[in-house]
Amino acid sequence: MDKLSKNIVATSAILAAVTIAIGAFGAHGLKQLVSADSLATFETGVRYQMYHVLALLIVGFTSAIPSKTKKWVFRFFCFGILFFSGSIYLLALKEQLPFSVSFLGPITPIGGLLFILGWVRLSYGLLTFKRG
Repeated sequence: MDKLSKNIVATSAILAAVTIAIGAFGAHGLKQLVSADSLATFETGVRYQMYHVLALLIVGFTSAIPSKTKKWVFRFFCFGILFFSGSIYLLALKEQLPFSVSFLGPITPIGGLLFILGWVRLSYGLLTFKRG
């Protein structure tokens, strides 16, 4: 396994553990603190984070994906997780936070766009790769 793939897999494993911890916090710690709508929003962030963590794990283990493609998908998905899921977590907790998070509203769609770009870049990298 090359260094890039190893880093992607290791990062995915760490992000998976973090995702499970965040999900457990949402399932057990937030029920009494936030509304049902906020809890559902929080769960959306967890779900999208785990989808992309698992996708990164597959990308890291798949030797047929070119390194340049892996690098871009890794970047897009990691920043997508940070912007999309991270902003959703904070927005779901806005009533509990001592500061305003209203500025994060536009960040969530940017994170979603980064996810889309990651999937498009993966597709492009696979369709244009010529082995041999």
